[in-house]
Amino acid sequence: MIYTKLPHTDIEVSKICLGTMTWGNQNTEAEGHEQMDYAVDQGINFFDTAELYPIPAHPDRYAHTEMIIGNWFKKNKNRDQVVLASKIAGNGDYSKFIRTTGFSKEAIISAVNGSLERLQTDYIDLYQLHWPERSTNYFGQRGYEHDITDHWEDNFHQVLETFRDLIREGKIRQVGISNETPWGTMRYLEESKVHSSLPRMITIQNPYNLLNRIFEIGLSEIAVREQIGLLAYSPLGFGVLSGKYLGGSLPEKSRLALFPNYNRYAGANATKATQKYFELATHHGMSLSQMALAFVNTRPFVTSTIIGATTMDQLKQNIGTMEVGISNELLKGINAIHQEIPNPSP
Repeated sequence: MIYTKLPHTDIEVSKICLGTMTWGNQNTEAEGHEQMDYAVDQGINFFDTAELYPIPAHPDRYAHTEMIIGNWFKKNKNRDQVVLASKIAGNGDYSKFIRTTGFSKEAIISAVNGSLERLQTDYIDLYQLHWPERSTNYFGQRGYEHDITDHWEDNFHQVLETFRDLIREGKIRQVGISNETPWGTMRYLEESKVHSSLPRMITIQNPYNLLNRIFEIGLSEIAVREQIGLLAYSPLGFGVLSGKYLGGSLPEKSRLALFPNYNRYAGANATKATQKYFELATHHGMSLSQMALAFVNTRPFVTSTIIGATTMDQLKQNIGTMEVGISNELLKGINAIHQEIPNPSP
């Protein structure tokens, strides 16, 4: 396993982070425990979860993923071996059953305390805002359109003040953002620069894969120059970049079969690009998933790649990509396809 450090900290994390959002829905608690056991045995020390998980969000399954992780910690007594990340849910139709107060001081404190209890731990290493509270482009929205009905008021300072207090209490160690835009990222960074007592956002968790390289347009320069590390999620584009849907295939129990509305990476251009990437990977003697994950793993602005799996075979294959490199010739081929069909899935 390759290790790196969360930017601006001495916290060492594996280059692969174990994603957990299927546990409690597509995966049972026993299967989640099996995945964590195997991941730790392979040198993975970084887990990412959220109060919203499992996905799709549902009141009957609220926070079950955190409970599964907490039970694993209790059983194994190994909390100190894991760098644990979790998130507070933002406002949205799919999170109304959680709370309606956004990122107010009260909401953040309540969310942190709830996660600590479910995770059966005294602290969370990295606590993240799951998506912006304001109306902006995230979750598949390609461009920004201003919403005049959005009554959000700038609360970047207040959010960081609340995080500062929680850090002082020892409940969280570091903070990060997720599904954020360049403007939001810089607002948080500038707020902590101007007010030195406020904590700095050290990571950004956004989608990044061969079908969606939008992060490179504005955020990659920020990530490099400001040293805010990308925790890349959906590196296989909801499983599309495994190639399992090519030729019109729809495997039983796959995400698209179970949740047809999770079709962000299933459009005509995305399918066309996936086929080209598949042919390129085959030409270079590797599977499509190997190439797709290796590409993300080797980008200089990526701190860790979040992988998720519903089967142990998938998990083993994904972890094995750490041994796969990207040659200059292969990178040229990838970029040629990207130039032909840029970002077919937002």
